[in-house]
Amino acid sequence: MSRAKTIYTCSECGGTSAKWLGKCPSCNAWNTLEETVAEPAASGAKNRYQALARTQPVATLADIEAADVARTPTGLEELDRVLGGGVVEGGVVLIGGDPGIGKSTLLLQAAEALSMQMKVLYVTGEESGAQVALRARRLGLGGTQLRVLAEIGLERIQATLTAEAPDFCVIDSIQTLYSEQLSSAPGSVAQVRECAAQLTRTAKASGCTIVLVGHVTKEGALAGPRVLEHIVDTVLYFEGDTHSSFRLVRAIKNRFGAVNEIGVFAMTERGLKGVTNPSAIFLSTHGAPVPGSCVLVTLEGTRPMLVEIQALVDSGGPSPRRLSVGLDRDRLAMLLAVLHRHAGVACFDQDVFVNAVGGVRISEPAADLAVLLAIQSSLRGRPLPRGFVAFGEVGLAGEVRPAPRGQERLREAAKLGFSVAVVPKANLPKKPIEGLELHGVERIEQAIDLVRALGDGHAGPPPAR
Repeated sequence: MSRAKTIYTCSECGGTSAKWLGKCPSCNAWNTLEETVAEPAASGAKNRYQALARTQPVATLADIEAADVARTPTGLEELDRVLGGGVVEGGVVLIGGDPGIGKSTLLLQAAEALSMQMKVLYVTGEESGAQVALRARRLGLGGTQLRVLAEIGLERIQATLTAEAPDFCVIDSIQTLYSEQLSSAPGSVAQVRECAAQLTRTAKASGCTIVLVGHVTKEGALAGPRVLEHIVDTVLYFEGDTHSSFRLVRAIKNRFGAVNEIGVFAMTERGLKGVTNPSAIFLSTHGAPVPGSCVLVTLEGTRPMLVEIQALVDSGGPSPRRLSVGLDRDRLAMLLAVLHRHAGVACFDQDVFVNAVGGVRISEPAADLAVLLAIQSSLRGRPLPRGFVAFGEVGLAGEVRPAPRGQERLREAAKLGFSVAVVPKANLPKKPIEGLELHGVERIEQAIDLVRALGDGHAGPPPAR
């Protein structure tokens, strides 16, 4: 029996090579070539692709009618926020996350809500229909209008889509599907790429919205070829700690809405419930102000949120450590150098630990000022004033730069009862905000001196040592 011919396929870009190489010749990624069985040319593939591709005449851009796409709410407000208002006809959504994080639970709840207003099909490749029904009963879902199919064969799924003609379909998950036209195993690069491409063509041709569930690797990236994220219209990541009851859904790519939007959910016995005030879960409930704690007004997409930044400065050894959770560690080292050079606060012989409460990850530079004030508060052992918030980017020259949409951040802080804010001078509003005492600073040394003065007036005597 002749040995099957093999090729090496890149898991990042899908490029192929006749032999194994350390670096992919197509995208230059290292250690991404995986051995797969060479697939014979599928008969009729070219005709099939041509049948699904609708040719349109060349037109001038100004003459093309630009209309907003119609959206259908899913019934879950936080999910609608991330999607940009709801699902779009013919759109393809890819959602990934760690095992057990709640992807299937969330989509089953959304499918049940949408089934009351349109035809919905739930395709499960990892569970049987009885297991899906058991989860639905546990979540309190009736499922009277929700159609379920337990199948992993792509051709049979496409035949069911043609017969049922649903308006919304969930595929759980894309890594379990296989096409009979390919001989490789489910989950391989070729199978994932081909199944996703075929389902995307089906969605565009029929107008059915398809949601694909994707597995993630140990690094947290979506498993399979990188081209998978380019094929679909929207990419969502389900984040959170399995030991915590809170989950975050973050949009990484969205052709029909804004990216970097997040939805916050709480896992309960009845499934995932949207959190209307996410700032509450990112703020600690201290009875009194404590040293090393500063509240930051960050921006996630279009939503301002308040997150508590905690810092702990402790005497270190000959090699002091700089550790951060939820913040960039390299940026922390840079900020400590700025704090020493321009504000005269030295931490070169101290261990510095910084944490963003609630497991949220903060990537925007507007957190710089809050991080430095929390470090200074921990080093001096003096808490910041009660009801204190701060935000602003700190440059290498010691300047405090403005943050985008500063007035929305300040209004959110005032709405939640905060009374004192230190912000970049350029972010000061023209009209005062009721209940909020505003202080504008231009340099980091001004912010440190101002906080010391405010702390001496609000925090009382220093703790005994």
